[in-house]
Amino acid sequence: MSQYRIVHFATHSLLNSTMPDKAGIVLSLVDEKGAPQDGFLRLQDVFNLDLPADLVVLSACRTALGKEVRGEGLIGLTRGFMYAGAARILASLWKVDDEATQQLMASFYQGLLRGHLEPAAALRRAQLQMLRQKDWQSPYYWSAFVLQGEFRGAAKIPLK
Repeated sequence: MSQYRIVHFATHSLLNSTMPDKAGIVLSLVDEKGAPQDGFLRLQDVFNLDLPADLVVLSACRTALGKEVRGEGLIGLTRGFMYAGAARILASLWKVDDEATQQLMASFYQGLLRGHLEPAAALRRAQLQMLRQKDWQSPYYWSAFVLQGEFRGAAKIPLK
């Protein structure tokens, strides 16, 4: 995965607030033949990745959470991906609605890739668009996602 500038995980997550090393994201629990497989990407696996991506998007529930450890800070998926080399992570603070998240992400990427906006500006634009739609006005639908990591102007992600 080290060759990609943007890595997007649209899946489910596991959060363990007492044992953060048990946190992870669910990939596939069956192989191409339908046989069961261990399809979890655990936090310990994330720490071992070589992932110098400009942006990692964790489009799943509660991916920005973790366990606060005195002297260490918050231990969770965002920290793991930053340790793996990602410059910034887009993650959620609570259980998100699937349809609203799909709409938010589509708008986010439109601003990021077509509008050439910086990630923070693309997220803000997407959230404001959701706020203006009758079905998605409630902050529950659009405000769970936060951007962590590099935020400066050099954060523009070129298409090439």
